[in-house]
Amino acid sequence: MALTKEGQNNWLAQHVEEILDPEREIIDPHHHMWKTSGLPVYLLEDLWSDTESGHNIVKTVFMECGAEYRLDGPEHLKVVGETEFVRDAAIASQGQGKAEISGIVAHADLTQNLDLLRETLAAHETEGQGLFRGIRHGGAHDPDKSLGWLDATPHADLFGKSEFRKGVSLLGELGYTYDSWHYHFQNSAYTDLAQAVPETTIVLDHFGTPCGVGSFEGKMDEVMVKWKSDISRMAECENVVVKIGGLAMPVNGFNWHDQKLPPSSDVVAQAHREYYLHTIDAFGPSRCMFESNFPVDKLSMSYSVYWNAMKKIAAEFSDEEQHELFYGTAARVYKV
Repeated sequence: MALTKEGQNNWLAQHVEEILDPEREIIDPHHHMWKTSGLPVYLLEDLWSDTESGHNIVKTVFMECGAEYRLDGPEHLKVVGETEFVRDAAIASQGQGKAEISGIVAHADLTQNLDLLRETLAAHETEGQGLFRGIRHGGAHDPDKSLGWLDATPHADLFGKSEFRKGVSLLGELGYTYDSWHYHFQNSAYTDLAQAVPETTIVLDHFGTPCGVGSFEGKMDEVMVKWKSDISRMAECENVVVKIGGLAMPVNGFNWHDQKLPPSSDVVAQAHREYYLHTIDAFGPSRCMFESNFPVDKLSMSYSVYWNAMKKIAAEFSDEEQHELFYGTAARVYKV
């Protein structure tokens, strides 16, 4: 598959499915937008192309991805450029009868001086014009560089740093959420962080990214055992909620992005079901929310296939529980 917008869309168009339960309201609490990246450009019209593909996506939450930072001004405020960029798209999304960007999770360095952090948060709040909801300062760190994916931080022990924990604690004091993405072997340290900041709502992205490449290639069963144990322990922290999705990145090891044809929702649901059911069982539907992680997971499947797969996985739950998974949890956590 060529990494161009046209090439990606042509590859995905090889598999089309009937939309399941098309009237069900959905909040997608995790997507990105960017003008420049190693992946095709993804702006509001591209988001809408996906959200308008058949499922009833009514609201979304933007997740920071290092897009459109300010080029000048104080270093700690350059990140606010991303909030300004997304705010403009969010305003343009309103009242159009399509998915509205209803919240922004931005970036800030949570290890910085608390006065500088307060200034950064205040700037996000001002420029977000009512959309700013929280911060993601990712903890992903691959110590042996075998995964071939991304490092969110140069610090292997970010979650244990006292200055970082003070920053996460401040988010809770101010009513903001903390999001992280990291790798599965960091889940235990993440739980320790959660225990240390009980007043802050912290959001686990992508199940804690169970890996299936690099030093973990061919070890999915072994990884699953450790991952399940860590998720069960993490669920004991009542301040943790989980975004369940983001398992179709190359680092997860399913390798659909390298196949001639994209996967069907049956294939996705079968491959991922155990991760979803274990997490929902551990946390309960009211602390779990489906997430697309688009356009990153668009490397492996179409938006319509992803949500069809989620509806197949969720079919064994009650309608009330499904509402939580597709809408209610995201609405509460991100106040959208």
